[in-house]
Amino acid sequence: MHTATQQPAAGPTGAQSTHHSDSPHLHSATRDLLRQQSTDSATSIDSFPPHTSTPHRRSSVFFEEGLKGDDAIVDARIRRIGRPSLRVRFRSKVDIREPEEVDEPFIQPAQKSDGLPTLLLTAPRIMFFTLLLAVLIPSLGHSPFLKAGISPIGAEAGPIKVPLEEQRKAVPTIEKRQNSDTDICKRWSGQSAVVNGTMYYYGGRKSTSADQTSDTWTNDFLSLDLTKSWQISSPSMTGLPQPSGVPEVSLGYLWNSFDTLYLYGGQFSDSPVESPAPFSVWQYDIGASRWSELDNTETAGGENAQPSGQSVQRAAEGAGIAIPQLGRGYYFGGHLDGYTVEGWSQSIPRQYLTSLLEFTMPGYSNQAVNDGNTAGSGGLFRNITEGGVQGSAGFPERADGTLVYVPGYGEQGVLIGLAGGNNATFTQLNIIDVYDIATSSWYRQATSGTSPQVRVNPCAIVASAADGTSTQLYMFGGQNLIPAGEQEQYDDMWILSIPSFTWIEVDMSDQSVPPARAGHMCAAWNSQMVVWGGYVGQDLSCDSPGIYVFNLSSLAWQNEYRALSDGEDHLNRQTSQDDDSSALGGSFGYAVPGKVQEVIGGNAVGSATITEPVQTPTSGPMATGSPITYTVTGSDGSVVTETSTPGASDHGSSNSGGSSNAGAIAGGVIAGVLAIVALYLGYCVYVYRKQLAVYKNHVAMAQREHLAGDGGRAFLAVPPSVGKSSKEKSQSSSDPGRSSDERSWRRELGASNPYRNAHDDARSSTDDVQLAQEPSFVGILLNPRRSLRVVNRD
Repeated sequence: MHTATQQPAAGPTGAQSTHHSDSPHLHSATRDLLRQQSTDSATSIDSFPPHTSTPHRRSSVFFEEGLKGDDAIVDARIRRIGRPSLRVRFRSKVDIREPEEVDEPFIQPAQKSDGLPTLLLTAPRIMFFTLLLAVLIPSLGHSPFLKAGISPIGAEAGPIKVPLEEQRKAVPTIEKRQNSDTDICKRWSGQSAVVNGTMYYYGGRKSTSADQTSDTWTNDFLSLDLTKSWQISSPSMTGLPQPSGVPEVSLGYLWNSFDTLYLYGGQFSDSPVESPAPFSVWQYDIGASRWSELDNTETAGGENAQPSGQSVQRAAEGAGIAIPQLGRGYYFGGHLDGYTVEGWSQSIPRQYLTSLLEFTMPGYSNQAVNDGNTAGSGGLFRNITEGGVQGSAGFPERADGTLVYVPGYGEQGVLIGLAGGNNATFTQLNIIDVYDIATSSWYRQATSGTSPQVRVNPCAIVASAADGTSTQLYMFGGQNLIPAGEQEQYDDMWILSIPSFTWIEVDMSDQSVPPARAGHMCAAWNSQMVVWGGYVGQDLSCDSPGIYVFNLSSLAWQNEYRALSDGEDHLNRQTSQDDDSSALGGSFGYAVPGKVQEVIGGNAVGSATITEPVQTPTSGPMATGSPITYTVTGSDGSVVTETSTPGASDHGSSNSGGSSNAGAIAGGVIAGVLAIVALYLGYCVYVYRKQLAVYKNHVAMAQREHLAGDGGRAFLAVPPSVGKSSKEKSQSSSDPGRSSDERSWRRELGASNPYRNAHDDARSSTDDVQLAQEPSFVGILLNPRRSLRVVNRD
């Protein structure tokens, strides 16, 4: 048992806890004796600090039926001995024999014979039967077949006669376990998880009538089928067998892998008061329908964490999340007190936490702990208390918050923590806490837009756009405890769009909305939010069955749940993302709502134009990372968006959007080359047109000389070769400049010919057009500068 001087650690770790192994089924006299011995040998009041005043503590959520700030302190000496948990394995299948109940042995008196035997014949017979009964009756009286509840296997006892009723009291009776009740009035503050299309709900609190105010803790275990469609008035809910040994707790968390549930944390009953059992994690094998208890109760150290070897304690009212792709579960914040930690007195003030408890599930590895080795059958605990801003004064202690997982923005994705508070302050929602899983570090990110009011115990889920360019966080309900004594439940819905970190309020004024609530469970599947249970206050007598469905795409509450996928993808991812094991689950069929598109741009499948926080971060994964984006094809097979990889963090955990930058560079180079080619072609067209005009002018001038010449040739300036084909010209004289006809024609011109110089000028002006041959566009493309030497002297 802890002493008064013992202080709890910064996280849910503390001193070594003891373990009881007493049987929970005892004879009434035995129980009375134990109570007397417990009273006589109880720790004295000196073992605890003198209590001078009631410690100041925030009223627990749901205070009408829970803790109040002025609750009387329960001293350890008068605390009832709680039933210790059984450290054995149990099956959820009924495999227990019912004890037979029979009455006391009864011997029917022998009937008289109708005959008239003589005295000599009757006396020996009477003596014989008397002797026989004297021998057999004691043996038959202790036969296991004549006494109910006595096992026929075991050591023979002496012939001491014990009344049958006393034997029944002394021997424990194993009762058949009952299936969990699905027909209740209210249910809230439980633990839930979704595995392969089934939503599980364990424990929490319930009321079976409107006037029930105590004894609300339960070990009910239920499932909800999300692979089938159903009406909210008659959901596909199944009551599973109530497990034995698993504690009745609320406000813990149910981590999950792909085939196993892990129950961590939770608060024990305060009305009636029940002492917490020793800490342990209970696991449920879904395939075998079996609960069992893990034997690991110590930390393993690791990066940014408390040293190894510390005892893990049970926390409550924290925010949990499971990432089956990584094989890890997280529990953020919460509190420790006399209703969570074995041996703590109620005089010890409630301890609020800033820690992040990480659980690596059996069979998975984690590079940040245990040198990356695979976790054993008990899993691995790491109590992270020194990651980034976690140790700073601005990082608040909190309970009753919420935690979600967003892939990308780093090598392993990020966690988003929001809402919650302690007994003095509540966490504002204009600042969001971001945890980089790969670097085990916390960062803070400012939001834009109008922020929601402060609250505790809302629920939150996330949904991914088909191309991954945006992820929307949906937050519903919660509770405001300010001012004290005037708590209020909320029924509003808010969207935090990531990565822009912009708050968007959903307008639900024109639709039917479920009653305001807090402490409810939520899950995302087939792009719908399934809400289960929740505390609805005293104004509503009952809230049954207490399951509601919200369409994440149309932003509307609906009267039915619709199973959209074929169930083949156990993570229920978007079709464009089903090849990526790290993609966000539960988003199948999700379309970005139009109200969100108005803020971040893009369309229903994504294509967001705001791809970074509006309030620019200075460090962390949101400053240097980027989302994972995916190729989305249209109905006609055309590509809507291209695939890229997540950006790098400042620790080099990814590639800084290298693929996206390389594509942009390549596109720019190609565009530049095409621009240069287009300019060159335009220039060549200009030169070609100019040279074609020169050629035509030259031909026209030669024809005028021919028509105006003396004797038909006096003014002819066109040599006989003009108009000949290139083949004909190649067969003429070897004189490359003139043919024989041209030379005789020139000799006929006299020295007094006034156009002789003009002809020479015309010939010099056509040297570069290859003896008046028409210029070609291809030739200009190959050598545009050659044509620039042509001068038209007309």
